Amino acid sequence: MNRIVRNFINDAILTGKKAVVVGTGKSGLAAARLLDVLGADVRVADRDEAVTEEKLGALAGKVELVTGPHDKGHFADADIIVFSPGVPVKKLAPVLEGIPPQNMVSELEFASWFIEAPVLAVTGSNGKTTTTTLISAILEHAGRRVFTGGNIGVPLCEYLLDMDPAEIIVLEVSSFQLQNCRLFKPHVGLFLNFSANHLDYHEDMDEYLDAKLMLFARMTGEDTALLHESLHPLLDGRSFTNAHVEWFGSTDRFEAPHLPGEHNRSNVEAAWQAVKRFGVTEEQAAEAIRDFTSLPHRIEPVTEKRGVLYVNDSKATTLDAACSHVNDSTKATTLDAALAAVRSFDRPVRILMGGVWKGGDVAQFARDVRDRVVHVGLYGGSREVLEPELKRHFPVTWDETLELAVKRQAAMAAPGDVVLLSPATSSFDQYTGMAQRGADFKRVAGELDD
Repeated sequence: MNRIVRNFINDAILTGKKAVVVGTGKSGLAAARLLDVLGADVRVADRDEAVTEEKLGALAGKVELVTGPHDKGHFADADIIVFSPGVPVKKLAPVLEGIPPQNMVSELEFASWFIEAPVLAVTGSNGKTTTTTLISAILEHAGRRVFTGGNIGVPLCEYLLDMDPAEIIVLEVSSFQLQNCRLFKPHVGLFLNFSANHLDYHEDMDEYLDAKLMLFARMTGEDTALLHESLHPLLDGRSFTNAHVEWFGSTDRFEAPHLPGEHNRSNVEAAWQAVKRFGVTEEQAAEAIRDFTSLPHRIEPVTEKRGVLYVNDSKATTLDAACSHVNDSTKATTLDAALAAVRSFDRPVRILMGGVWKGGDVAQFARDVRDRVVHVGLYGGSREVLEPELKRHFPVTWDETLELAVKRQAAMAAPGDVVLLSPATSSFDQYTGMAQRGADFKRVAGELDD
């Protein structure tokens, strides 16, 4: 438990205050734990009526749990409301009417009030987790004590309660988290790219971009905003930060044998530009980058059978090669997740796509991968969105399940081909998440005949 948390407890700043936490995911429950430790009277609200006291773990019997549709009674007496990531706050507007905006924060914002170490925060539509993890690997290789979390791994509230103090806080931050931040301020903020994503959550691309830019809103001239060069058309002339702004792009500065593709060369350069602000030498960075291996479900080679390489890129949940949805005057070309994966290979690609549609430009994607893709294997949901445009450019097949689609591609593939799971959708039509989808692909590929 850190010093600021102890001061809050000793000064009884939240003792007896009514706190409502919305959502019972990892971040929500971590926030509820911290509020309980701080002496607040905690209520946890979740729309899912199936949630029981058992999910509260050690908080069971210590905090109030309410489930089912939210109503004004859940929030009317709240001194502070903490939202879990992904809670659609705007949709709650009717039941939050009359509550001061300053009383409503994200778990990230709430936890940041207690942070003393400098924060290095990474956002973007794609590549956040790889870049965040790479940054931490470089810093740790250079001998720094690092906490890595936020939108991945351990929630920031949990770090405050359970972990030893770090010298540097490295966070992956999502638009969900940033949209309800007011005071959160990293020392270094990194914006990797911007393309259509989470349009099932955000009203439009403008709202999505505004949420991302909240990362930089409170930064000062002593802080650094690192922005990918593709963001120039979106951000030039726009006042969004007082930080010192620097731009980066793809380079061949470092040898990164386990991070293929142009998008990863850009991510590697971003990581270097971030860590050198903390005293890391280029030699130290080069050593860590050379040894860094790709993360599960992110252009992850799984197996090679009969000369055909099977690659798991289940994390690729977006499909938009250009940010043309923002407005006509602000277009920025970026590599979306599926496009970046296809371009990572210089051999014929058989791409597997399907799931719950999140938005994107199918026609542009098809044009951008015509020289790499030899077959599209659709499965599950979004066939009606993907097939009409894709079949104008490629042979397209559809199967009900991913397993059937993998087996079909295996039967048709020639030695030298890549069978790439890069779905460009979320997984919730047939799986509990992208990790389960990726694991299923790995299982099926592993069971194919040698």
